[in-house]
Amino acid sequence: MGTFEFKLPDIGEGVVEGEIVEWMVAVGDVVKEDDPILSVMTDKATVEIPAPCDGTVTSMVGEAGDIIPVGGVCIVFDVEGDGNASEASQPVEEKPAAEETTAPVEEKAPATPPAPELPPVAAPSAPAAAAPVARAAGTKALASPAVRQRARAANIDLQLVAGSGPAGRISHADLDRHIAGGAASASSSMPVGGVAKVARNGTEDIKVIGLRRKIADGMMSSYSTIPHFSYFEEVDVTELEALRQHLNATRPEGAPKLTYLPFIMQALVKALAQRPECNALYDDDAGVVTRHQAINLGIATQTDRGLYVPVVKHVEAMDIWQSAAEMSRVTQATREGKAGVDDLSGSTFTITSLGRLGGLGATPIINKPEVGILGVHNATDRAVVRNGNIVVRRIMNLSSSWDHRVVDGHDGASLVQLVKSYLEHPATIFM
Repeated sequence: MGTFEFKLPDIGEGVVEGEIVEWMVAVGDVVKEDDPILSVMTDKATVEIPAPCDGTVTSMVGEAGDIIPVGGVCIVFDVEGDGNASEASQPVEEKPAAEETTAPVEEKAPATPPAPELPPVAAPSAPAAAAPVARAAGTKALASPAVRQRARAANIDLQLVAGSGPAGRISHADLDRHIAGGAASASSSMPVGGVAKVARNGTEDIKVIGLRRKIADGMMSSYSTIPHFSYFEEVDVTELEALRQHLNATRPEGAPKLTYLPFIMQALVKALAQRPECNALYDDDAGVVTRHQAINLGIATQTDRGLYVPVVKHVEAMDIWQSAAEMSRVTQATREGKAGVDDLSGSTFTITSLGRLGGLGATPIINKPEVGILGVHNATDRAVVRNGNIVVRRIMNLSSSWDHRVVDGHDGASLVQLVKSYLEHPATIFM
């Protein structure tokens, strides 16, 4: 048997370090070559690192949230054969006393670099048959979200359940024992109506790491350095809705179904061409605003891993169907975790939509270093006054935020009014 020390590989794009998002293996696990072992987040994207060989995990360096450098040892395997560990790490055989000499012995420099500063993840001790431990009053009940959800459904107060895991952590088996012991309810008295109410005092600490930390850092940087001003408007999309329904009913074979967003994207192409100061990036350090002719629209996309902003590039060169197809491609790839660095960078302006959760308004935070962002809210039928009569029209609200250092209030408002005009008279989008 040998030892294989695996170092964090060069992920490319000038990345020199990565943040551990998730370990997919544990000490003692047997893995095959190319099995996923580690998820690492860089400034560019989240990358899944595969196992370099077949072997058994003997130690791991760092925990979720720790930063590891490219080239630093992150995991060690026991493998068949010699492995790749340096001979300098092997124990030196002692010479017999008779062969000792008074001549000074020159020490050789170690062939391997010093151990990383990150603490290694300790190998677990051999499992013992742990007995459930009763919890002292006021002590926090430790349990996974699945166990907590199951306990709530069964009206069980986890403070009353003895846990057999580390630090008294409660497992499903502990919950089963608690129920089998006749303690299916946190209270023996059942109120009128048959529903027991349970006082809850537990807390759960969630470490802010990975994408959640990147989002937090980005939002803090944007909000603390950019003087935002927001502007709101409502748009009558009754005619646009009729056109959308018609185009969907007669769309070419294989064409995507149209939502409002492709129309908004095309309206932005025309509006930004008239307000180029809004399609720009601001370099704070250099004090330079770069206006872009290309309309590269970021589409804020919620995933189960957090908020990403994939980019539809060169929308000015697309028709409505191409806009819809490319938006569908990049957002779907993002939700599935398959979007590449190119799909997630290069935006010049961002659209954020809360869909059915759209509400009446919001104050979206600018996707720095851009200078503006447009928020789209859901369209609903409302009673409005037209020509002195109350009629039902389909109304959509728009919210926008602007970097007041480089975009004046008049300019931001003018951009939104241009978009409003195009959406209320949708034929003009295509003229």
